[in-house]
Amino acid sequence: MTNQTAVLDEVMELESPQEHCGPAILSGPSVAREAELPGWFHDQQRAAWAKFESFPFPNRKDQAWRFSSVEALDLSRYAQPARLTQFERDEILGRSVGLDAVAGRLIFADDQLVRRDPLSETLLKTGVLLMPLERALLEHEDLFRKHFMAQPAALGSAKFAALHEAFVNSGTFIYVPRGVEVELPIEIFHWLHGENAAVFPHTLLIADEFSKVTVIEHFRSAHPERSGFACGVNDLVAGNGAKINYICAQNWNEKALSIQINATTADRDASALSLNVHLGGAYSRFESLSRLTGEGARSDLLAVSVANGTQEFDARTLQDHVSPHTTSDLLYKNALTDRTRNTFGGLIRVEPHAHFTDAYQTVRNLLLSDDAEANSMPGLEILADNVKCSHGATSGQINEDEMFYLLARGIPLPIAKQLLIIGFLNEVVDRLQHPAITDLVRELIEDKFGPR
Repeated sequence: MTNQTAVLDEVMELESPQEHCGPAILSGPSVAREAELPGWFHDQQRAAWAKFESFPFPNRKDQAWRFSSVEALDLSRYAQPARLTQFERDEILGRSVGLDAVAGRLIFADDQLVRRDPLSETLLKTGVLLMPLERALLEHEDLFRKHFMAQPAALGSAKFAALHEAFVNSGTFIYVPRGVEVELPIEIFHWLHGENAAVFPHTLLIADEFSKVTVIEHFRSAHPERSGFACGVNDLVAGNGAKINYICAQNWNEKALSIQINATTADRDASALSLNVHLGGAYSRFESLSRLTGEGARSDLLAVSVANGTQEFDARTLQDHVSPHTTSDLLYKNALTDRTRNTFGGLIRVEPHAHFTDAYQTVRNLLLSDDAEANSMPGLEILADNVKCSHGATSGQINEDEMFYLLARGIPLPIAKQLLIIGFLNEVVDRLQHPAITDLVRELIEDKFGPR
């Protein structure tokens, strides 16, 4: 097993570049890596490909895809990417700038591991694991198989979840043992590099009982004019009393097609907070399933999006309360200008016997042009008694009195507009309560507006 791991590391980091791109993804996954990864995993991938082929493509007549631009989901142009040259790797490394202080860092480009900054010896001695997904397949098979894509894609993207499972060959595995607190964040970068490249990033995070960890993932494009397709999945597992903070900073270029599927499970007295920042992509769909399986569990689902041009953001969520005395709170805020579109479809479901549930769902859309469009569909499904649930969605424009106040004090119109938008979004960002990451997120949002 040790020799396999050593060989795998060498392959990932030193493999020579190819001269051309791989086959189109619609022709099926490549078998080139079958000698490196376990046979059971490839059997699973072949079964997933069969499922992908059997599932129909989304249709706007389906409730899960209502209001979505399903015509944007044409995958025929996308292909498995070529290997990166050393020059390209060095360029990616130079641009992978995020937090100043981290517990560990992994950098991927076109699903290839470019660099791994390992954990400190102190954390390693406590049993914390941070490694590429490929190593976890070999070294921690039981843990991996138990949690890898264990939750079904229940929000409409089962076909794309199957596509992800068929193609995934890279990603991040994180395990935090019982009672261990990782004080500094773990940072992960995923880059789209090649023209029409298809990537399938995956993060499997397992926080054991009473542990605590924060993870931030960056999704970026190396070239502003190259199209690409990203189909990612996150598995976040919070054990009894564990606390997970997860931040997604999605900033693909505006020619990228993105589908991200998140599944979070929170056990007894666990807490899982996710903050999703959506800034890039031509069409970006994000699905978030939060299952509260133990009494006292809590889930906070936060998101902000800033869209311009013709961007479209499509968010679907499910707050699934399985056990009694659980709490979930969703707050999504979207700022839309030009001819952009935002769709939100969310459901709070309280399962039978999940009494004394507290669940909230709030969506706020700030429309900055007459052509921007927001469609919100919040919902409740309550199958238990003694619960407290609320949901609501609003759409509106910038407050004229607030704008007049800023303009009257000599602030130029573009800056005044930006200040009001950032103030509108800050309610979400401030709930993170992590100063370094909060500052980074604010900087990304400000950069979206360009130079003042």
